[in-house]
Amino acid sequence: MVLGTVKGTVVSTRKCEKLVGYKLLLIEPYYGNKENIIVAADSLGSGIGELVLVTTDDTTQYAIDREAPIDAFVVGIVDAPPVIGK
Repeated sequence: MVLGTVKGTVVSTRKCEKLVGYKLLLIEPYYGNKENIIVAADSLGSGIGELVLVTTDDTTQYAIDREAPIDAFVVGIVDAPPVIGK
């Protein structure tokens, strides 16, 4: 899983019909290398600037209700940033 910030959207003129209904978002990781932008599908309605939780790799297929060619999917919108320590 990846915690990240929505930085933008991906607009395509054509996409796989199994991806219809999903918005494609650009996600910047909250931790680690911020240059590794992830493209993730979203059905929750996440917006630019929101902190989201993204599932990646083969666990993605468990998060969606149909077989779609994606390897990253937004599974949650985080209300508050994580607090580390006291």
